[in-house]
Amino acid sequence: MKKTDILTPAGILIGMTAVMLAIYGNAAGDGEVADFIQFSSILIVFGGLSAAIVINFSIPDLKLLPRVFRETFRTKEHDLEQLINTFVDLSTRARREGLLALEAGLEEVDDPFIQKGVLLAVDGIEPDVIKDIMLAEVTAMEERHRKGRTILEKAGEYAPAWGMIGTLVGLVLMLQNLNDPESIGPSMAIALLTTLYGTLMANLVFLPMANKLALSTEEEIFVKQVIVEGVIGVQSGQNPKILEEKLSAFLPDHIKGKEEDEEQDLNE
Repeated sequence: MKKTDILTPAGILIGMTAVMLAIYGNAAGDGEVADFIQFSSILIVFGGLSAAIVINFSIPDLKLLPRVFRETFRTKEHDLEQLINTFVDLSTRARREGLLALEAGLEEVDDPFIQKGVLLAVDGIEPDVIKDIMLAEVTAMEERHRKGRTILEKAGEYAPAWGMIGTLVGLVLMLQNLNDPESIGPSMAIALLTTLYGTLMANLVFLPMANKLALSTEEEIFVKQVIVEGVIGVQSGQNPKILEEKLSAFLPDHIKGKEEDEEQDLNE
């Protein structure tokens, strides 16, 4: 089940707060947020960035963008211990009542990937074929996630570049009007603020979001690999205790250590 992830908005808020505090806490003590808002700089960075993204990707890819952004504000919790217990129960039932009995209780399993694997096992498909089918779905999922994540990665690459383009525009304007002292300030503001906007968007929004999605995909792939091993174990009729030991190898060390301590306490 996916839940709202407060860490993404919290991280962006912390970053923006740090910038604001830096503005107000400068040595001169006269910093104003309004001094850092420049319409021309915003137009160059965000307009240029939007143009580059539109050129780089197709319309179907761009339609993924709202969903990609939405996913960065959501998280999916994976309970490996509960997952292992699910396969232990399925293995126990399969050995006691046969594989066909598993189909009747599948509505109790929330994960569609587990349901698909168990149904393949119930249909009597060979373990190697089951593994190939399920891993093919994992590969397809990874590719979908990669395609959506690439948009954010490219935005993170293009934003600083367009900031530099804005800097060049500002410098050109400044050099063309050196005889007009009043124009030097606004031109220099464009030159510097575009770099600030581009770098800030890349390193506070786009690249952290892309990395977060990459880590989320890795975690989901790992969990699905555990599910594949569990389904194969159930299909092959492995002893529930052996299957539990096999799947427990996927648990993090701190969880395995906790389980060992609990078993030791029970034995005492």
